Amino acid sequence: MGKLDGITVVDLTQFLPGPMLSVMMADHGATVIKVEPPGGDPARTQAPFENGKSVWFANLNRGKTSRTIDLKSAAGKAELSALIATADVFVEGFRPGVIDRLGFSYAAVSAMNPCIVYCSISAFGQTGALADHPAHDMAVQALAGFLSVNDSADGTPVVPGTAASDMAAGLTALSGVLMALLARTRTGKGDYLDIAMFDSLLPWGVHTAGSAIAGGPAPRSSQQRSLGGAAFYQIYRTRDDRHVALGGREMKFATALLTALDRPDLIGQAERPAGEQGELIAYLRGVFATRSRDEWIAWMADKDVAFAPVLDFREALDQPHIAERGLLIEADGRHHVAPPIRFAGDPPWRPGDVP
Repeated sequence: MGKLDGITVVDLTQFLPGPMLSVMMADHGATVIKVEPPGGDPARTQAPFENGKSVWFANLNRGKTSRTIDLKSAAGKAELSALIATADVFVEGFRPGVIDRLGFSYAAVSAMNPCIVYCSISAFGQTGALADHPAHDMAVQALAGFLSVNDSADGTPVVPGTAASDMAAGLTALSGVLMALLARTRTGKGDYLDIAMFDSLLPWGVHTAGSAIAGGPAPRSSQQRSLGGAAFYQIYRTRDDRHVALGGREMKFATALLTALDRPDLIGQAERPAGEQGELIAYLRGVFATRSRDEWIAWMADKDVAFAPVLDFREALDQPHIAERGLLIEADGRHHVAPPIRFAGDPPWRPGDVP
Protein backbone atom coordinates (compact mmCIF):
# COMPACT_ATOMS: atom_id res chain seq x y z
CA MET A 1 0.00 0.00 0.00
CA GLY A 2 1.42 3.34 -1.07
CA LYS A 3 0.88 6.45 1.01
CA LEU A 4 -1.25 7.95 -1.79
CA ASP A 5 -3.33 4.89 -2.71
CA GLY A 6 -6.86 6.01 -3.52
CA ILE A 7 -5.83 9.48 -4.75
CA THR A 8 -6.56 10.19 -8.42
CA VAL A 9 -4.66 12.88 -10.30
CA VAL A 10 -5.62 14.31 -13.68
CA ASP A 11 -2.44 15.79 -15.10
CA LEU A 12 -2.43 18.02 -18.18
CA THR A 13 1.22 19.09 -17.85
CA GLN A 14 4.27 18.47 -20.02
CA PHE A 15 8.07 18.89 -19.85
CA LEU A 16 9.39 19.10 -16.26
CA PRO A 17 7.60 20.79 -13.32
CA GLY A 18 4.15 19.23 -13.59
CA PRO A 19 5.33 15.74 -14.55
CA MET A 20 7.78 15.85 -11.63
CA LEU A 21 4.93 16.64 -9.24
CA SER A 22 2.72 13.87 -10.57
CA VAL A 23 5.43 11.19 -10.89
CA MET A 24 6.30 11.66 -7.22
CA MET A 25 2.65 11.05 -6.44
CA ALA A 26 2.51 8.04 -8.78
CA ASP A 27 5.65 6.59 -7.17
CA HIS A 28 3.74 6.49 -3.88
CA GLY A 29 0.53 4.94 -5.11
CA ALA A 30 -1.57 7.71 -6.65
CA THR A 31 -3.48 6.94 -9.82
CA VAL A 32 -2.20 9.50 -12.31
CA ILE A 33 -4.03 9.99 -15.60
CA LYS A 34 -1.72 11.84 -17.97
CA VAL A 35 -3.78 13.78 -20.50
CA GLU A 36 -1.79 14.40 -23.66
CA PRO A 37 -2.70 16.40 -26.77
CA PRO A 38 -2.89 14.57 -30.12
CA GLY A 39 0.80 15.32 -30.70
CA GLY A 40 1.85 13.87 -27.33
CA ASP A 41 4.15 15.23 -24.65
CA PRO A 42 7.25 16.65 -26.41
CA ALA A 43 9.45 14.88 -23.84
CA ARG A 44 8.57 11.61 -25.57
CA THR A 45 10.81 12.60 -28.48
CA GLN A 46 13.81 13.77 -26.46
CA ALA A 47 16.97 11.66 -26.79
CA PRO A 48 18.57 9.58 -25.41
CA PHE A 49 16.28 6.57 -25.60
CA GLU A 50 16.37 3.27 -23.73
CA ASN A 51 14.26 0.30 -24.77
CA GLY A 52 12.13 2.49 -26.99
CA LYS A 53 11.39 5.29 -24.53
CA SER A 54 13.01 8.63 -23.83
CA VAL A 55 15.00 8.39 -20.58
CA TRP A 56 13.64 11.81 -19.61
CA PHE A 57 10.05 10.85 -20.36
CA ALA A 58 10.29 7.45 -18.66
CA ASN A 59 11.72 8.87 -15.44
CA LEU A 60 9.04 11.55 -15.13
CA ASN A 61 6.02 9.58 -16.33
CA ARG A 62 6.42 6.01 -15.04
CA GLY A 63 3.46 4.58 -13.20
CA LYS A 64 0.96 6.81 -15.02
CA THR A 65 -1.70 5.98 -17.58
CA SER A 66 -1.93 8.14 -20.68
CA ARG A 67 -5.03 9.43 -22.45
CA THR A 68 -4.85 11.36 -25.71
CA ILE A 69 -7.56 14.00 -25.62
CA ASP A 70 -8.20 16.88 -28.00
CA LEU A 71 -9.34 19.59 -25.61
CA LYS A 72 -10.49 21.78 -28.50
CA SER A 73 -13.17 19.28 -29.46
CA ALA A 74 -16.55 18.79 -27.82
CA ALA A 75 -15.86 15.09 -27.36
CA GLY A 76 -12.49 15.85 -25.75
CA LYS A 77 -14.03 18.35 -23.36
CA ALA A 78 -16.66 15.81 -22.36
CA GLU A 79 -14.00 13.14 -21.80
CA LEU A 80 -11.94 15.44 -19.57
CA SER A 81 -15.03 16.51 -17.64
CA ALA A 82 -15.79 12.86 -16.88
CA LEU A 83 -12.25 12.37 -15.53
CA ILE A 84 -12.53 15.50 -13.38
CA ALA A 85 -15.77 14.32 -11.80
CA THR A 86 -14.00 11.55 -9.86
CA ALA A 87 -10.53 13.09 -9.45
CA ASP A 88 -8.88 14.39 -6.31
CA VAL A 89 -6.24 16.56 -7.99
CA PHE A 90 -6.18 18.50 -11.26
CA VAL A 91 -2.87 19.86 -12.55
CA GLU A 92 -2.38 22.14 -15.55
CA GLY A 93 0.70 23.85 -16.95
CA PHE A 94 -0.58 26.03 -19.76
CA ARG A 95 0.33 29.68 -20.12
CA PRO A 96 -2.07 31.85 -18.08
CA GLY A 97 -5.48 32.17 -19.68
CA VAL A 98 -5.26 29.14 -21.96
CA ILE A 99 -7.01 26.68 -19.67
CA ASP A 100 -9.77 29.23 -19.01
CA ARG A 101 -10.39 29.57 -22.75
CA LEU A 102 -10.61 25.79 -23.04
CA GLY A 103 -13.40 25.85 -20.46
CA PHE A 104 -11.55 24.36 -17.50
CA SER A 105 -10.83 27.28 -15.22
CA TYR A 106 -10.79 26.66 -11.49
CA ALA A 107 -14.32 28.03 -11.24
CA ALA A 108 -15.52 25.61 -13.91
CA VAL A 109 -13.65 22.59 -12.55
CA SER A 110 -14.62 23.19 -8.93
CA ALA A 111 -18.24 23.48 -10.03
CA MET A 112 -17.91 19.96 -11.48
CA ASN A 113 -16.11 18.66 -8.38
CA PRO A 114 -16.04 20.91 -5.28
CA CYS A 115 -13.57 18.58 -3.53
CA ILE A 116 -10.89 18.84 -6.18
CA VAL A 117 -7.45 20.33 -5.51
CA TYR A 118 -6.57 22.37 -8.58
CA CYS A 119 -2.93 23.30 -9.25
CA SER A 120 -1.74 25.66 -11.97
CA ILE A 121 2.01 25.65 -12.71
CA SER A 122 3.53 28.38 -14.86
CA ALA A 123 6.75 30.33 -15.27
CA PHE A 124 5.68 33.52 -13.45
CA GLY A 125 2.24 32.86 -12.02
CA GLN A 126 -1.28 33.72 -13.08
CA THR A 127 -1.01 37.41 -12.13
CA GLY A 128 1.63 40.14 -12.22
CA ALA A 129 3.62 42.01 -14.85
CA LEU A 130 5.46 38.89 -16.03
CA ALA A 131 2.46 36.54 -16.09
CA ASP A 132 2.23 36.44 -19.90
CA HIS A 133 5.97 36.37 -20.55
CA PRO A 134 7.06 33.13 -22.28
CA ALA A 135 9.90 31.34 -20.52
CA HIS A 136 11.52 28.04 -19.79
CA ASP A 137 13.90 27.41 -16.91
CA MET A 138 16.96 29.43 -17.92
CA ALA A 139 14.95 32.58 -18.60
CA VAL A 140 13.31 32.24 -15.18
CA GLN A 141 16.72 31.84 -13.56
CA ALA A 142 17.93 34.91 -15.44
CA LEU A 143 15.02 37.08 -14.29
CA ALA A 144 15.25 35.79 -10.72
CA GLY A 145 18.91 36.80 -10.40
CA PHE A 146 20.31 33.29 -10.15
CA LEU A 147 22.03 33.28 -13.53
CA SER A 148 24.12 36.29 -12.50
CA VAL A 149 25.99 34.16 -9.96
CA ASN A 150 26.09 31.04 -12.15
CA ASP A 151 29.22 32.50 -13.70
CA SER A 152 32.70 31.61 -14.88
CA ALA A 153 35.88 33.03 -13.35
CA ASP A 154 35.65 36.21 -15.46
CA GLY A 155 32.09 36.89 -14.28
CA THR A 156 30.35 35.74 -17.47
CA PRO A 157 27.11 33.86 -16.75
CA VAL A 158 27.07 30.32 -18.13
CA VAL A 159 24.28 27.90 -18.93
CA PRO A 160 23.24 26.26 -15.62
CA GLY A 161 23.75 22.55 -15.12
CA THR A 162 20.32 21.93 -13.65
CA ALA A 163 16.82 23.21 -14.38
CA ALA A 164 16.50 24.60 -10.87
CA SER A 165 13.31 26.62 -11.31
CA ASP A 166 11.56 23.72 -13.02
CA MET A 167 12.46 21.35 -10.23
CA ALA A 168 11.76 23.90 -7.49
CA ALA A 169 8.28 24.41 -8.92
CA GLY A 170 7.62 20.66 -9.04
CA LEU A 171 8.64 20.22 -5.41
CA THR A 172 6.72 23.30 -4.29
CA ALA A 173 3.63 22.15 -6.15
CA LEU A 174 3.87 18.70 -4.56
CA SER A 175 4.06 20.25 -1.10
CA GLY A 176 1.11 22.53 -1.80
CA VAL A 177 -1.06 19.77 -3.22
CA LEU A 178 -0.37 17.50 -0.26
CA MET A 179 -1.17 20.35 2.17
CA ALA A 180 -4.46 20.97 0.36
CA LEU A 181 -5.34 17.27 0.45
CA LEU A 182 -4.61 17.20 4.17
CA ALA A 183 -6.75 20.28 4.77
CA ARG A 184 -9.55 18.68 2.74
CA THR A 185 -9.79 15.88 5.30
CA ARG A 186 -10.93 18.54 7.80
CA THR A 187 -12.96 20.88 5.59
CA GLY A 188 -14.26 18.58 2.88
CA LYS A 189 -13.42 21.28 0.33
CA GLY A 190 -10.87 21.47 -2.46
CA ASP A 191 -8.55 24.40 -3.10
CA TYR A 192 -6.59 26.27 -5.77
CA LEU A 193 -2.81 26.71 -6.05
CA ASP A 194 -1.06 29.21 -8.31
CA ILE A 195 2.50 27.82 -8.43
CA ALA A 196 5.17 29.78 -10.30
CA MET A 197 8.66 28.62 -11.20
CA PHE A 198 9.88 32.16 -10.41
CA ASP A 199 8.25 32.24 -6.97
CA SER A 200 9.44 28.73 -6.16
CA LEU A 201 13.08 29.52 -6.99
CA LEU A 202 13.43 32.74 -4.98
CA PRO A 203 13.66 31.06 -1.53
CA TRP A 204 16.56 28.98 -2.84
CA GLY A 205 18.71 32.12 -2.76
CA VAL A 206 18.33 33.21 0.85
CA HIS A 207 21.81 31.97 1.82
CA THR A 208 23.55 33.59 -1.16
CA ALA A 209 21.47 36.67 -2.01
CA GLY A 210 21.07 37.94 1.56
CA SER A 211 22.57 41.36 0.85
CA ALA A 212 20.09 42.00 -1.96
CA ILE A 213 17.15 40.56 -0.02
CA ALA A 214 17.95 42.99 2.78
CA GLY A 215 17.81 45.91 0.36
CA GLY A 216 21.53 46.18 -0.33
CA PRO A 217 23.78 45.39 -3.30
CA ALA A 218 23.66 42.23 -5.35
CA PRO A 219 26.10 39.48 -4.36
CA ARG A 220 29.14 38.89 -6.55
CA SER A 221 30.50 35.37 -6.78
CA SER A 222 34.09 36.34 -6.05
CA GLN A 223 33.00 38.07 -2.84
CA GLN A 224 30.37 35.62 -1.59
CA ARG A 225 31.19 32.86 0.86
CA SER A 226 29.23 30.14 -0.96
CA LEU A 227 29.87 31.23 -4.54
CA GLY A 228 33.65 31.39 -4.87
CA GLY A 229 34.92 33.92 -2.36
CA ALA A 230 36.04 31.38 0.25
CA ALA A 231 39.01 29.03 0.00
CA PHE A 232 37.22 26.11 1.63
CA TYR A 233 34.12 26.38 -0.55
CA GLN A 234 35.98 26.25 -3.80
CA ILE A 235 36.84 24.13 -6.84
CA TYR A 236 40.45 23.34 -7.70
CA ARG A 237 42.09 21.91 -10.81
CA THR A 238 44.33 18.87 -10.36
CA ARG A 239 47.50 17.86 -12.20
CA ASP A 240 45.55 15.69 -14.67
CA ASP A 241 43.18 18.55 -15.57
CA ARG A 242 40.36 17.16 -13.48
CA HIS A 243 38.87 18.90 -10.47
CA VAL A 244 38.25 18.50 -6.76
CA ALA A 245 36.05 20.49 -4.42
CA LEU A 246 36.40 21.70 -0.87
CA GLY A 247 32.86 21.90 0.42
CA GLY A 248 32.96 22.93 4.06
CA ARG A 249 34.05 26.30 5.48
CA GLU A 250 34.06 25.25 9.16
CA MET A 251 37.40 26.00 10.79
CA LYS A 252 37.85 22.38 11.87
CA PHE A 253 38.16 21.44 8.20
CA ALA A 254 40.59 24.24 7.43
CA THR A 255 42.67 23.28 10.46
CA ALA A 256 42.73 19.60 9.49
CA LEU A 257 43.80 20.21 5.89
CA LEU A 258 46.34 22.97 6.46
CA THR A 259 47.91 21.06 9.35
CA ALA A 260 48.22 17.97 7.17
CA LEU A 261 49.84 20.14 4.48
CA ASP A 262 52.32 21.53 7.06
CA ARG A 263 50.94 25.03 6.65
CA PRO A 264 49.27 25.81 9.99
CA ASP A 265 50.42 29.40 9.49
CA LEU A 266 47.66 29.79 6.88
CA ILE A 267 44.80 28.64 9.12
CA GLY A 268 43.95 32.18 10.17
CA GLN A 269 43.35 33.17 6.57
CA ALA A 270 40.40 30.79 6.38
CA GLU A 271 38.71 32.95 9.04
CA ARG A 272 38.88 36.07 6.91
CA PRO A 273 35.70 37.37 5.24
CA ALA A 274 34.82 35.98 1.83
CA GLY A 275 36.64 37.92 -0.85
CA GLU A 276 39.70 38.38 1.35
CA GLN A 277 41.07 34.86 1.09
CA GLY A 278 42.92 35.29 -2.19
CA GLU A 279 46.32 34.28 -0.82
CA LEU A 280 44.94 31.05 0.63
CA ILE A 281 43.01 30.26 -2.55
CA ALA A 282 46.15 30.80 -4.61
CA TYR A 283 48.15 28.52 -2.32
CA LEU A 284 45.56 25.74 -2.53
CA ARG A 285 45.38 26.07 -6.31
CA GLY A 286 49.10 25.45 -6.44
CA VAL A 287 48.93 22.52 -4.05
CA PHE A 288 46.05 20.73 -5.78
CA ALA A 289 47.83 21.11 -9.12
CA THR A 290 50.66 18.89 -7.86
CA ARG A 291 48.70 15.61 -7.81
CA SER A 292 46.09 13.88 -9.93
CA ARG A 293 42.47 13.78 -8.86
CA ASP A 294 42.71 10.12 -7.87
CA GLU A 295 45.89 10.74 -5.91
CA TRP A 296 44.07 13.43 -3.93
CA ILE A 297 41.19 11.02 -3.28
CA ALA A 298 43.64 8.56 -1.79
CA TRP A 299 45.51 11.23 0.19
CA MET A 300 42.30 12.64 1.66
CA ALA A 301 40.93 9.25 2.72
CA ASP A 302 42.04 9.59 6.35
CA LYS A 303 41.65 13.37 6.62
CA ASP A 304 38.62 14.98 8.29
CA VAL A 305 38.04 17.44 5.44
CA ALA A 306 34.85 18.21 3.52
CA PHE A 307 36.47 17.16 0.25
CA ALA A 308 35.03 15.59 -2.91
CA PRO A 309 36.27 14.77 -6.38
CA VAL A 310 34.25 16.39 -9.15
CA LEU A 311 32.65 13.42 -10.91
CA ASP A 312 30.84 13.27 -14.20
CA PHE A 313 27.43 11.62 -14.24
CA ARG A 314 28.82 8.25 -15.35
CA GLU A 315 31.27 8.23 -12.44
CA ALA A 316 28.63 9.49 -10.04
CA LEU A 317 26.08 6.82 -10.96
CA ASP A 318 28.69 4.06 -10.81
CA GLN A 319 29.59 4.78 -7.18
CA PRO A 320 28.90 1.95 -4.69
CA HIS A 321 26.77 4.40 -2.70
CA ILE A 322 24.21 4.46 -5.54
CA ALA A 323 23.79 0.68 -5.44
CA GLU A 324 23.85 0.49 -1.65
CA ARG A 325 21.04 3.04 -1.37
CA GLY A 326 19.06 1.60 -4.28
CA LEU A 327 19.07 4.93 -6.09
CA LEU A 328 19.23 3.61 -9.66
CA ILE A 329 16.83 0.80 -10.54
CA GLU A 330 16.74 -1.24 -13.74
CA ALA A 331 13.34 -2.61 -14.76
CA ASP A 332 11.81 -3.56 -18.10
CA GLY A 333 15.07 -2.77 -19.85
CA ARG A 334 15.19 0.81 -18.55
CA HIS A 335 17.02 2.62 -15.79
CA HIS A 336 15.10 4.78 -13.32
CA VAL A 337 16.31 7.22 -10.70
CA ALA A 338 14.51 6.06 -7.57
CA PRO A 339 12.24 8.44 -5.66
CA PRO A 340 14.11 10.30 -2.91
CA ILE A 341 11.11 10.02 -0.58
CA ARG A 342 11.11 6.57 0.99
CA PHE A 343 9.31 5.27 4.07
CA ALA A 344 10.67 2.73 6.53
CA GLY A 345 7.65 0.46 6.30
CA ASP A 346 7.45 0.33 2.51
CA PRO A 347 8.62 -2.65 0.45
CA PRO A 348 11.52 -2.12 -1.98
CA TRP A 349 10.46 0.34 -4.66
CA ARG A 350 9.92 -0.74 -8.23
CA PRO A 351 9.02 1.66 -11.05
CA GLY A 352 5.60 1.51 -12.62
CA ASP A 353 5.07 0.97 -16.33
CA VAL A 354 5.92 3.79 -18.74
CA PRO A 355 2.87 4.82 -20.81
